[in-house]
Amino acid sequence: MLKGFRDFIFRGNVVDLAVAFVLGGAFATVVTSFVGDILTPLMGILGQPDLSTMTVAVGPAELRWGAFVTAVIAFVLVAFAIYLFVIVPLQRMRTPAEATTKTCPFCASEIPLAARRCPQCTSELG
Repeated sequence: MLKGFRDFIFRGNVVDLAVAFVLGGAFATVVTSFVGDILTPLMGILGQPDLSTMTVAVGPAELRWGAFVTAVIAFVLVAFAIYLFVIVPLQRMRTPAEATTKTCPFCASEIPLAARRCPQCTSELG
């Protein structure tokens, strides 16, 4: 029973997931700090940087619309930071390699791009 549990825990998937979870938490801290300490204060250039204190009284209730707007802005800034520092670099690293082969229209085998005749079915290619 314990051997099966040990095998399960040390299987690559569980260990990889644990590492990803820890790194995700650390990355979230970095992104939150970047947004809260750098991007949000830069919004002060446009006017009031902290909208969270803005409220509207509707009868006995107090609507904290500023806190909601601040949360939406923080979400957009976090999404922008992740796009800028994670998605864009990953897309640049994943540029597709140039094709070196093509498919023969007669036998559907992969052949070099420069081939004039298919080595599999000997059909002449145009």
